Amino acid sequence: MSFDEHRSHLIGVAYRLTGSVADAEDAVQEAWLRYSAAEGIQEDRAWLTTVVSRICLDRLRSAAVRRETYVGSWLPEPLLTTTEADDPLASVVRSDGVRMAALVVLDKLTPDQRVAFVLHDAFSLPFNEIADVLQVSEASARQHASRARKAVSGAEPPPRAALAEQQEVLEKFLQAMSSGDIDAVLGLLHPDAVMVGDGGGKVRTTVNMVTGADKVARFLLGLLRKYGFEDDLPEMRPVLVNGELGIVFPAQGDVAARVTTFAVHDGKVFAVYDIANPDKLGHVDFGPDRN
Repeated sequence: MSFDEHRSHLIGVAYRLTGSVADAEDAVQEAWLRYSAAEGIQEDRAWLTTVVSRICLDRLRSAAVRRETYVGSWLPEPLLTTTEADDPLASVVRSDGVRMAALVVLDKLTPDQRVAFVLHDAFSLPFNEIADVLQVSEASARQHASRARKAVSGAEPPPRAALAEQQEVLEKFLQAMSSGDIDAVLGLLHPDAVMVGDGGGKVRTTVNMVTGADKVARFLLGLLRKYGFEDDLPEMRPVLVNGELGIVFPAQGDVAARVTTFAVHDGKVFAVYDIANPDKLGHVDFGPDRN
């Protein structure tokens, strides 16, 4: 098998481990360089998965240190895809485990726990191989995975809604937002709705999580009024973000460019994730003359 035949799998592993498109691509590229120079590899896929995982573990440990001084909430870099069958990342986002809500849960784990949990529960790697990645005993690798499983127990998000349901709910939600009718907006928000923003202290979004339908509705409508979008919503483009429907907003006036995605549950918007930190959007196409 050629390296390219493993690429989607490796990107999926690396992205789920790091939550970073850039780190995932860098890890896979570095693995390719090592693969090209290596000899006597018996199982290409297993060897490459181990190498990518080790690289990602190093990235995770570095990221854990940086987050100690991070301003506001931390969200993964959005992974944008199309509905086209030949989209190379389509197989990656097909898994529920790369949804924004699922990655937010993984972010609560330590680097070693995250690696052990993802490799075993998502990719079915045996614990002896996971122990090799973590450079610990097999018993320790099992313990890391067990602790991770307990940490995420009860925090797993509801299943992904069908795309047709997402489209219907989002269209109604945007229409309600455009009308400024708070009752209509509230009717489309799940009672336990949350909004999480990630501006990294560089651009404006919510610093703290907004919880509850009423607070989320008032926050969003307040933003539209503040930036002069009461009559017309800002320019936007629908796109799949981590396999769920989202929107790309180019920079407009005082509003920074951002990618916003929505989780739909029981026919209502359950969560809004607003990624505005420019460091996490370098790979996003915002259109002509925009970055």
